[in-house]
Amino acid sequence: MPTTPGPTVRRRRLGAELRRLREAKELTVDQAGEHIHRSGPTISRMETGQFRFVLRNVSDLLDLYGVTDDEQRQALLALVKENRRPAWWHSYGDLVPRWFQVYIGLEAEASTITTFESLLVPGLLQTEDYARAVIRAASPELPAHEVDRAVEVRMNRQKILTGDQPVQLWAILDEAVIRRHVGSPTVMTRQLDRLIEAAEQPAVTIQVVPFTAGAHAGMIASFTILGFPDTGGASETVYIEAPTGSLYLEKQAEVRRYEAWMNQLRSSALAPTPNTLSIITAAREDLQR
Repeated sequence: MPTTPGPTVRRRRLGAELRRLREAKELTVDQAGEHIHRSGPTISRMETGQFRFVLRNVSDLLDLYGVTDDEQRQALLALVKENRRPAWWHSYGDLVPRWFQVYIGLEAEASTITTFESLLVPGLLQTEDYARAVIRAASPELPAHEVDRAVEVRMNRQKILTGDQPVQLWAILDEAVIRRHVGSPTVMTRQLDRLIEAAEQPAVTIQVVPFTAGAHAGMIASFTILGFPDTGGASETVYIEAPTGSLYLEKQAEVRRYEAWMNQLRSSALAPTPNTLSIITAAREDLQR
């Protein structure tokens, strides 16, 4: 966990402030876009931190929004200047879509990550071979060297789980995750071993929602809640991923709804130890039969 907000959090903080200023002036995104010769959708992407800020554009928007206080202007423009250093994942920009680069940045700067997965082991806990099997299944057209690069991205993301200040990860998995055979029996066995090992890390908590729990709050979709240190912006963001895009929710009412669902999932799931470890071990033993 970084001790100061990184570029993605700063960008989203700036975007949120620009949205607040625009709405205070009762301007639409199209009106704001026209002022800087950009489209309304581009303004929307700026306000959600998914578009690279240009100093002149931000300055012109501040003029439009009536921001005349020099201290406030300089503080906001400083956020633009601080975002110019490329992050490690930018070198994979030809492979990783822009919408997922935003998520990697948020993930890298989060202090807590709470995730529910209904189908697959979370990327932060995948082994290389499991990740490779998933990527090949999802993108069969990718040549081998691009699959290798995609696996590299996934493994690099996992570095946030180690170090002096690792992110606090709480992963809740449907039992289908540990029962579905991804890759060969050997690949799946090693993946289950990885989950057992990860569960022993102080910063990682894993729970499994057993089939016997019946219907539960996560049956509609997998989702992740990212928590951040106080950066002057939203302290929590809900992330929902789809095959070709993503959805971010930051309004307090929306976040609270997903937090309630996550708490229901915690209650439906087995205790981290010993019950969750026991069911993962049982799934591993079934692979050997």
